[in-house]
Amino acid sequence: MCDYMEVLQNIDMNILKLINTHTHNPIFDWLMPIISTLGNGGVIWIAIALLLLSIKKYRRIGILTLLSLGITALLGEGIIKNLVQRPRPFTAIPSISLLINAPISYSFPSGHTASSFAAALILSRYFKSLRIYIWIMACAMAFSRMYLYVHYPIDILGGIALGTLVSAVVLRGNAKILEHRKSI
Repeated sequence: MCDYMEVLQNIDMNILKLINTHTHNPIFDWLMPIISTLGNGGVIWIAIALLLLSIKKYRRIGILTLLSLGITALLGEGIIKNLVQRPRPFTAIPSISLLINAPISYSFPSGHTASSFAAALILSRYFKSLRIYIWIMACAMAFSRMYLYVHYPIDILGGIALGTLVSAVVLRGNAKILEHRKSI
């Protein structure tokens, strides 16, 4: 079991080194902290959900988005991170100079990624004409976390899985509720 974890750790570090070697540039050094900051606490997605709540036609979508974000945060930040307790990648490389403040929570799963994918699945389901922009933002958020050396690739995959699963369950529950209402 220990060898398996070491192999995964090596793969994670090698991918981060590839990202560092092949993508670091002044534009990304400026842009990635901004993208990442938009995801702090899911703020960009919460703002979108609150905007949707304020428009009667889109209220249900806002509720579904907030529900997905809340459940994702509870599971990811509240439970999984504290069970796994994986240190962040920058702790393994003492010489690294972070472009953002060092996060104090654990690394797995990526909360920024989980919330981005939770919101993106809901929003892209209902706003098909904006789907590409929604997914670009979610993917940029995930990439920014690796670029900034605050998450490993496996943390990102864990965040994608968590956010997607939670939103799929929320969407399924919503469909069941709507189905039940029609049958009454």
